[in-house]
Amino acid sequence: MKLLVVEDEHRIAGALKKGLEQEGYIVDVAYTGTDGYDMAATVPYDLIVLDLMLPGMDGTTVTKKLREESIHTPILMLTARGQVADKVAGLSAGADDYLAKPFAFEELLARVRAVTRRPRETASTVLSAEGLTLDITTYQVARDGTSITLSSKEYALLEYLLRNSGRVLTKDQIIDHVWDYDADVLPNTVEVYIRNLRKKIDIPFPDKPALIHTTRGFGYSIGTPHV
Repeated sequence: MKLLVVEDEHRIAGALKKGLEQEGYIVDVAYTGTDGYDMAATVPYDLIVLDLMLPGMDGTTVTKKLREESIHTPILMLTARGQVADKVAGLSAGADDYLAKPFAFEELLARVRAVTRRPRETASTVLSAEGLTLDITTYQVARDGTSITLSSKEYALLEYLLRNSGRVLTKDQIIDHVWDYDADVLPNTVEVYIRNLRKKIDIPFPDKPALIHTTRGFGYSIGTPHV
């Protein structure tokens, strides 16, 4: 999953990025409300961790503008103030949850997981397709009971494909979701990682149908593809 952290305190932003990446997330960082808004309005994120007090544009304004433009990316708002009025203002603007500073990273991680599951309206933490399973809490991947070891980038790619099972994803969509905002990624990089995934989830299972499909001129999918 791809997250955006908007936090003007570089030390906190760096710690959040490092901690979330260690949990398997792809994380971009913005240090002003204006930059955060621009990134959130142009890049499809799975969650925005948004500080309330920001230079350029505060978190409440960022949230209101995104919602007004029908961008419904889940937002977890952070603030150094714990007053009820601040919480109400953030939630009223369209934030999905609220966490007051200081907080333990474990609590933030739990909130991130809860908020990103909420739109799917399911208690399941396992993504699957035709015998392939990926557990988003334990990071375990298996096909028909056989464990599969993936690199962090292969895992992120597979998770994105499974979350969009049956849907053909273009290379640009994959790059936007699986790589950092500032990463210099060429289209053939996606081909390399797709090939690596096939070597791990398709080729070792010759008696099973291939799971990753290429739709020429469009992109890649898991499950029955449709354009």
